[in-house]
Amino acid sequence: MTAPLPAVGPENATENWLRLDHQICFSLHAASRAFNGVYRVILKDLGVTYPQYLVLLVLWEEGPLPVKKLGEHLRLDSGTLSPLLKRLEAAGLVRRERSARDERSVEIRLTEEGTSLRDRALEVPRRILTATGFDPGEIGALRERLDELTAALDAAASEETPGSR
Repeated sequence: MTAPLPAVGPENATENWLRLDHQICFSLHAASRAFNGVYRVILKDLGVTYPQYLVLLVLWEEGPLPVKKLGEHLRLDSGTLSPLLKRLEAAGLVRRERSARDERSVEIRLTEEGTSLRDRALEVPRRILTATGFDPGEIGALRERLDELTAALDAAASEETPGSR
């Protein structure tokens, strides 16, 4: 059980604020690792990793995309995304093709096998929901709050970035 956060004030502005169980970043980190463990088991049936699954989700939703746009959707830079895409291509799930309009741009397309994997993936969200023990409304509310948290942190980070003011 997590200890409640101490009241803000000079009398509590000491060690309590540095307790691991008071750090939201650690709670998010631990939850992320737990999710990754569940996804690892569930996605084994599909033969993909969690990051590969995220790429497929975007492509199933958006269709072919330039690597840059795919990276924006996933919040990944090209250095992280490129090896991931190479592995998906080696698995026969996507094709990387130079854009006919811009030779510098590489477009990612699902193969027939990548497209057909979507039907098998339909079971993944249900299994994740079951694993959480939450109902769909709770999951939706949590996702909304996490999206708000992400937006607030993005804004704070951009304010802190030198030269962004």
